[in-house]
Amino acid sequence: MNKSDSERIAAQLEEKGYQPAQKIKQADLVVINVCSVRQSAVNRVYSKVKQIRSQSVPPAGGRPRKTKLILTGCLLEKDKNKLKDQVDEIWPIVDLENKPKCQSSRHAFVPIMTGCNNFCSYCVVPYARGSEYSRAAQEIIEEIKDLIKNGYQEITLLGQNVNSYISKARPCNLNFPKLLKLINEIPNDFQIKFLTSHPKDMSDELIEVIAQGEKISKEIHLPVQSGDDEVLKKMNRQYRVEDYKNLIKKIRQKIPQAKISTDIIVGFPGETKKQFQKTVRLVKEIGFSQA
Repeated sequence: MNKSDSERIAAQLEEKGYQPAQKIKQADLVVINVCSVRQSAVNRVYSKVKQIRSQSVPPAGGRPRKTKLILTGCLLEKDKNKLKDQVDEIWPIVDLENKPKCQSSRHAFVPIMTGCNNFCSYCVVPYARGSEYSRAAQEIIEEIKDLIKNGYQEITLLGQNVNSYISKARPCNLNFPKLLKLINEIPNDFQIKFLTSHPKDMSDELIEVIAQGEKISKEIHLPVQSGDDEVLKKMNRQYRVEDYKNLIKKIRQKIPQAKISTDIIVGFPGETKKQFQKTVRLVKEIGFSQA
């Protein structure tokens, strides 16, 4: 999502007449796109700001100039307050419906929704990104058609929880499985991927669409986070270990070739060694392709 946002910011700036600089120290304007979800990313912003301020160089024979610094991204209020005096402006990440300046010539990111309503206890996304907002289905399909026309062969649909996508514009109430189906029907040879899915919203309808869609990747990223019910409850994940195992069973029955990857949090506050061992057992039992 961060890469996708950056591509759209770059496109907006080029529309306003800016051109990319070869090196940061030559730039008149630097936009730092930060992700408050990871503390390490926020820490890097402080050193990056200092580095940019010290590296600004004057044009040949000119006076020293101050590089304009913009901060944007999935940013918490507390981080905004700490950083606001060190940058010139802070931009909200709101309008991401302009066309991106793709960094790759064959692979494109297409955000279909942003924000999240799940409030997992360890996650700042609902506070940094706000509540769920889905783009109009027709707008997404037109963007993908343009990308295919321009030779892109791999499209990754993005959202904090793509499974809860629902188009409020025409066609109204179109859910994620139906959107995937429509994209799969676009003529031409390309592959569709998507990130990220929440296990509680992985429906039978979605599994069926993935199974039937010849263009839809059979690599499914499905974060489990823990193999212990008590820890999952503290995380506010809204499913039990048994629910997750049954979901994997369904996926493998319908899509035998499926590769399932996951996310896991180790050392969640209060987690015991016994609870951790349950996660280890689950990982061995399921046999993820990546974690």
